[in-house]
Amino acid sequence: MESLDLQLVHALYVDGRASFRRIAAVLGVSEQTVARRYRRLRESGAVRVVGRLDPRYLGHAEEWVIRLRCAPSAALAVAQALARRPDTYWIRLASGGTEIVCHVQTSDQRARDTLLLDKLPATREVTSVEAHQVLRLFRGGVTGWHAPVASLSSGQVADLAPPAPQDPTLVDLDDGDRLLLRELARDGRMHHAALAASTGWHESTVRRRIAHLRARGALYFGVDFDEHLVGDFSHTALWISVEPAALDAAGTALARHPQTSYAAATTGPTNLMASVTCVGTDTLYEFITTGVGSLPGIQTVQSSPVLRIVKRAAALT
Repeated sequence: MESLDLQLVHALYVDGRASFRRIAAVLGVSEQTVARRYRRLRESGAVRVVGRLDPRYLGHAEEWVIRLRCAPSAALAVAQALARRPDTYWIRLASGGTEIVCHVQTSDQRARDTLLLDKLPATREVTSVEAHQVLRLFRGGVTGWHAPVASLSSGQVADLAPPAPQDPTLVDLDDGDRLLLRELARDGRMHHAALAASTGWHESTVRRRIAHLRARGALYFGVDFDEHLVGDFSHTALWISVEPAALDAAGTALARHPQTSYAAATTGPTNLMASVTCVGTDTLYEFITTGVGSLPGIQTVQSSPVLRIVKRAAALT
């Protein structure tokens, strides 16, 4: 991947809805160049910006990490079926293809119970189900990984960064919001005019509502990007047991490592779950032994190498 393309991807990680004009000014190229490069990356499937909701600001919304074990011949089909659900994201095949790690974000308790209590247990190919509710997010969402390789200077990042949420509070969504978010989940950079046509709102209303949801901390924009385009990266899911008194300190310290793309305190037999990205097995070994091993209160660590990512980011609709 060319340097300018990587800079553009990094810029989108910083603010997925930044205008081409603003990105071009920061990168020192023409607006037409940025637009052309983005269209090429988008059409090839290398980059996709999606609107996401932060469940912390949705009142009764919940986030779960589901860990399934399946017959090897059926794991991909089960993962693909889960990927078709609008409430799932970051679905991965791990541990030699016998394990599925799936994130679920939902505000519908009936749909959650149907999935966990009925559909998954009734699937013959699924041999075990562990459901870990997320209690505290240390890294992920809007605080997640902002580029597989740093390509912008700190000054450029500061110039592009959107304003911090001004008044993070719980948000009630109406039917118009859900229509808006459904479109942003498909294309986070969809033009305001197209969003207005989909929602029936005036274009100014669309602009105002997006700004309102972002200011409240409820809406942010994530990026699907295949990091293998820039290096031999591998993903690993970590399931860590930590002494309860040290859980907050361990989670906070783990989130500071650049290899960590996601870290959360959860319920279940382990109480700290993380997703890490490393280059090669030696780097992963060093990260587990020195990075994770030095965390306070560590008792056990399980690692599940990811073989395939079936679904990346998606928005709650």
